[in-house]
Amino acid sequence: MKKITSALVALGLGIALSASVQATSNDEAVAERIKAVGSVCIEGDDSCGGAAAVAAPAAARTGEQVYSTKCAACHATGAAGAPKFGTSEWADRGAKGIDALLASAINGLNAMPPRGLCTDCSDDELKDAIQHMMDSAQ
Repeated sequence: MKKITSALVALGLGIALSASVQATSNDEAVAERIKAVGSVCIEGDDSCGGAAAVAAPAAARTGEQVYSTKCAACHATGAAGAPKFGTSEWADRGAKGIDALLASAINGLNAMPPRGLCTDCSDDELKDAIQHMMDSAQ
């Protein structure tokens, strides 16, 4: 009987240790699954690995480049009432002046959303694109 009791105690101890190890493994697995995927480091904060590399600003695009890649989607076809490139519609708008047209482009006008959805365009690039479209007027 003593052997059976010893065997049962040993078996119970083994099961308890196994459950404890399993619980620790589960806790570690859960912690791994819910850990943050990244971190934020503010430039100049040495506690997160030193100064972060800052990307060099991209070279400014020409008005023609901005028109071709951003504006032409609507202004080439006149979609949603956009003044068509190469038409007298731009001569009419030119009477408002470039600064008024730039303000309309930045803030949006009628069906055109703010910045014409060119969120990566600088004000100068937008101004150059407007000038490019005005220069196309017939």
